[in-house]
Amino acid sequence: MSVDEQNWDREVDLLVIGSGAGGMTAALAGAERGLDTLVVEKSGVYGGSTALSGGALWIPNSPILVREGRADDPADVRKYLESIVGDSVPAERLDAYIEQGPAMMQFFEQHCPHLRFSWCEDYSDYHPENVGGRPKGRTVEPLPFDMNQLGADREQQRPNSLAMPGGLYMTSTEFRHLNMFFRTWAGRRTALGVGWRSVVAMVRRRRMETLGQALVGRLRLSLQEAGVLLWLNSPLKGLITDESGAVTGAVVESGERELRIHARRGVMMATGGFEQSEEMRKRYLREGGKDNYSAGSPDNTGDGILAGEEVGAAVDLMDDAWWMPSFRRPDGIMHVLVSERSIPPSLIVDQNGKRFTNEASPYVSFVHDQIAGGHDPVWFVFDSKAKSRYQFGGVMPGQKFPAEWFSTGLMLRAETLGELAQQMSVPAEALSAEITRFNGFARAGVDADFGRGDSAYDRYYGDPGLPNPTLDEVDKAPYYAVRMEAGDLGTKGGLVCNEHSQVLTGSGEPIPGLYATGNTSASVMGNDYAGAGATIGPAMVFGWVGARHAAATAEAVS
Repeated sequence: MSVDEQNWDREVDLLVIGSGAGGMTAALAGAERGLDTLVVEKSGVYGGSTALSGGALWIPNSPILVREGRADDPADVRKYLESIVGDSVPAERLDAYIEQGPAMMQFFEQHCPHLRFSWCEDYSDYHPENVGGRPKGRTVEPLPFDMNQLGADREQQRPNSLAMPGGLYMTSTEFRHLNMFFRTWAGRRTALGVGWRSVVAMVRRRRMETLGQALVGRLRLSLQEAGVLLWLNSPLKGLITDESGAVTGAVVESGERELRIHARRGVMMATGGFEQSEEMRKRYLREGGKDNYSAGSPDNTGDGILAGEEVGAAVDLMDDAWWMPSFRRPDGIMHVLVSERSIPPSLIVDQNGKRFTNEASPYVSFVHDQIAGGHDPVWFVFDSKAKSRYQFGGVMPGQKFPAEWFSTGLMLRAETLGELAQQMSVPAEALSAEITRFNGFARAGVDADFGRGDSAYDRYYGDPGLPNPTLDEVDKAPYYAVRMEAGDLGTKGGLVCNEHSQVLTGSGEPIPGLYATGNTSASVMGNDYAGAGATIGPAMVFGWVGARHAAATAEAVS
């Protein structure tokens, strides 16, 4: 939309479009720099995909890690990132992330007392064997948060579809131990601690949340105290530019009106990716990933990316996503398979009854291998020993799998491998031979085909009571199989940005007044994934960087 200099409906310094972690961090940074800041959100709830996530941040050299004795040489971080992104990300943008991440976390400690985090001890980087990788990890997560501190705003936060029952709450670090409740004393001790803490919280009428819910709650409380307004049900309709092409504001629908909002210092696009747009998925994503099995926010339909393109922005990485092996429950909820893929007595096979990759590998790597090899359908196969020891899909040992999982064909069960293969429509001899081979690897403790369990990342969710925490024989009936899909947590591609979060044209020139972060921008992680929190961490860092750059602009955009 071209500019009409008359009749602005509202004027602010910084307009942030989107209320996930990246957008809210940008708003906090702008407010701290004295900018009159407004956040507008398309949905009737705030938090975006962040509220549905694990809430982790991958930010090397954060003050939290330094205090834990986990400081890094920035050169090692750079080498590690280069090893996974190759030449797909400009060096200046990598450097900005490495340098500004710790500065942002220091900013939180100095100016945002509610934003507090802890180290996810031993949660390995996703490629710890690479140069600069860290087997003990660089991930932090938010401390548990009492939602009652938000007052009425607590009811407007996007809920997590997989909320814990009975007031229980746990961090991702605690989940790792609880997952081994039937196998380790650490798991049992953690269960006692989590149970007691949850009872105390209920008695005190606290509404405790962890993971993405805690991160969003802490950010929202910080925005409240900073005096930043957040409008819900206010979708972006388009950007406004002047005769030079600079972005001067946006048209936002609010109620039954379309409001023209003048953004004197800039517009920060933090609207998420395009994972829920069927048209964009079909146009951009790779074969094998075009069907929508996304766990991202249902409102992420590429609005910010399309608006940026309309004013001349370049896009990149549009064929890729934050892939995640998943299955869709009969109630429509997408369940992502993270810890389950390290269950020792299990393997994943394709339409030929054959394994095709390391099941316990990082989820983006797993689905890349799945898509590239044309493996469809894909089946997660395990035995009753696995069922009795480890949780699967949120169903704990001792609990029955829901009857609907079987009646809808999501899960199969059989007394013999031959019968299971028949239900899966895979060659019975091939499946039997593959399991026999896998069981041999389990007895030896070494996966000679795909190296499962070689990486510290593989072992993080494994069973520490076994020689190889990710390998055990699949040999006890009944046998189970679940069909897995190439799901995702959101898309990776978006507007091309520089080290200041400025959106660039196809010729590499900044579009004055336009910034982007999170999945609205082309990922600083390129086609890979550095570690847990490498989605939210960069979203927050580049939101912070962009808002500060806008505040430092010598003259307001007219």
